[in-house]
Amino acid sequence: MQIPTITIKQCGDKPQRRSSLAPICTDCPRPIPNSYWATPQLLACEYPWSPYEVSSKQKLDKLLAAGVRTFIDLTECGELSPYQPHLPSLVTAHGIDMSDIEYHQFPIQDRSLPESMEFMFQILDVLRDNEKRGRVSAVHCRGGIGRTGMVIGCWLVESETAKSGEDALRMIDSLWKTVEKCKRYPHSPETGPQFEFVKNFCPPRLVEA
Repeated sequence: MQIPTITIKQCGDKPQRRSSLAPICTDCPRPIPNSYWATPQLLACEYPWSPYEVSSKQKLDKLLAAGVRTFIDLTECGELSPYQPHLPSLVTAHGIDMSDIEYHQFPIQDRSLPESMEFMFQILDVLRDNEKRGRVSAVHCRGGIGRTGMVIGCWLVESETAKSGEDALRMIDSLWKTVEKCKRYPHSPETGPQFEFVKNFCPPRLVEA
């Protein structure tokens, strides 16, 4: 099955120079209340767009202002109002070159797991590519809880930020407690199977070995 990934800027083989991108923030405040920095180059957050908000108040604006240049959308087509068509006007308003923006869609059903381990590996490939090129990425689903927490957990293991899946879950638990909606949704990831997916995650480098 072909992965339905939409990319505004196709990832090339030649890395961009660091000077052409927003500076990496090593101690940045969260751009929106329901978000957290999993690493200095990776933001986890809720869906950043609403058709009922005026452009100047969109969460997407705050993500762009925080240096996010790559968006990884885990929602399904038709789940929410898409923001990809609005990116060009918002990016232009911030004085950002549209060629610096990338948008990827990796749909996962709400409260569910990716369709395969290979699907997760493809998401991690995008994160790895962006990290190597010095780009700041944002991963989000609908609420930034289940699907987002699952991807973040796997990336923490893959990037060796966490020693294991269990270690990654402990890190996310600590970060999630700082998020505004944690009182209503105390756990991230959201479901038992999502927790188990992260706990037992084996990164591609070990699978291939």
